[in-house]
Amino acid sequence: MKLKKIWQDILRFLGHYLSVYLIDVLCKSLKIEQVNVEAINNLKAQKKNYVLAFWHGTMLIPWYLHKGDGFAALTSRSKDGDLLAKILKSWDYRVIRGSSSSGGNKALEMMVDLSKSEYSIAVTPDGPRGPALQMKAGAIITAKRSGIPLILLGIGIEKKKELKSWDKFQIPKFFTKVKVIYSEPIYIDRNLGYSETSNLIKMCESKLNELQLNAGKF
Repeated sequence: MKLKKIWQDILRFLGHYLSVYLIDVLCKSLKIEQVNVEAINNLKAQKKNYVLAFWHGTMLIPWYLHKGDGFAALTSRSKDGDLLAKILKSWDYRVIRGSSSSGGNKALEMMVDLSKSEYSIAVTPDGPRGPALQMKAGAIITAKRSGIPLILLGIGIEKKKELKSWDKFQIPKFFTKVKVIYSEPIYIDRNLGYSETSNLIKMCESKLNELQLNAGKF
């Protein structure tokens, strides 16, 4: 039994290592067009942190695009989250483990603290379990409490495989075209009440879905 366990650990390690390598090779092959990237370049020039939000099913592209850009990222404590955390660490992300259902409050506190110091924050606001394309409060609350802007990001992939998962996770094909569209910075008043914050979440959800739709037009 001990020998079997050792082999299982070895295969799991190799699977994770090869996944990281193959994903990196795939992403390097893509033809990526960035629309309104000036929105984040201006923030970088001013050395301002920001919250970047994109849908869970499209997350591969933005994770890759912003590697080494000084981001902290939230991933779930699931086995899938383990693999994502490994990939993100290889791309120089500060990884926070937690979700709305597990470790959520602590993860939110960490995101706010990190955003007030040296990190921008990357979030999939419909993750880790959905419903897909419906925004939860984390990205908005992080931007509100920390006083940094929120940037929404829509991602379109011309040729892709769409998985039969809750988020319809998108895997681009090698060398395909990708379009990403950044919103203008959204600044959130720290004094917004509950009702106003809820309305803002709905507005940002609608805006992100609009960006997603436009990014899919090639």
